[in-house]
Amino acid sequence: MPRFRSLSLPLLFAALLVGAIAAPLHAQAVPPPTAGEAAPRPWNSLDPAQRDVLAPLREKWDTLPPRKQAQMLKRAEVWTTLPPEKREEVREHIARWQQMTPEQRQQARENQDKFRQLPPQQREKLHAAFERFQQLPPQQREQLIREWQSLPPKQRLQWLKHSGPEGPTIPPPDRNGPR
Repeated sequence: MPRFRSLSLPLLFAALLVGAIAAPLHAQAVPPPTAGEAAPRPWNSLDPAQRDVLAPLREKWDTLPPRKQAQMLKRAEVWTTLPPEKREEVREHIARWQQMTPEQRQQARENQDKFRQLPPQQREKLHAAFERFQQLPPQQREQLIREWQSLPPKQRLQWLKHSGPEGPTIPPPDRNGPR
């Protein structure tokens, strides 16, 4: 037993010394917050409800920048106020986003930017057209998507000019020529 004590004391001292040296080094690894920026929030500092909502980020949480942590905490707060059906809709949206390739995500971001730059009236028309499209039976929607994707860009533009978002959701023009 005395031999064990004589070995454990230097090991304990070494562990404390390494901890004392490593703590400042670890503190230097995370840049200090700039003026107006929140300090990083360690995962363990989150309350149980926040941890529950943010569970998918657990492994990455401590490496996220403070600004991103703050954004995610705000989203978690909003999440808790959503009705169950809206939460499910958001979950489905997130799942679709995760299945997209980086190129598809970039295209989606660009489309969102273009949509935001439209005048309010055009945004409303596009939204109404989308709602009409969503009301179609799934088979008809899939058929329209396939037909749209098979059109050359020039014919897509012609269809948009003739029907556009304000017109009824109808199949694109015949591929043999413009309407």
